[in-house]
Amino acid sequence: MLTKEELPECAVATTVQIIGSKWKLLILRNLLQRPWRFNELRKDLEGISQKVLTDSLRSMEADGIISRTVYAEVPPRVEYALNDLGETLRPVMKAMEDW
Repeated sequence: MLTKEELPECAVATTVQIIGSKWKLLILRNLLQRPWRFNELRKDLEGISQKVLTDSLRSMEADGIISRTVYAEVPPRVEYALNDLGETLRPVMKAMEDW
């Protein structure tokens, strides 16, 4: 997660920096519905490569807006979900949808 000093002073610029890519917005759209597994996201987001999905999820986790839960099963199961900070993006996404 970036420190406050590393973020732009402008709140809009900060938001764009954190969620401003095409794929991150579509991942957020899905995670607003429910937790998703990696392969579910990859199948739903037509055209995204495995590398871009992995990088986007890692970046969003590092920025503190999603959580990654690993279940101790065979085979291992990993789910991605919005955390409390990520949930605060709900009105932002709704405003974009309305626009």
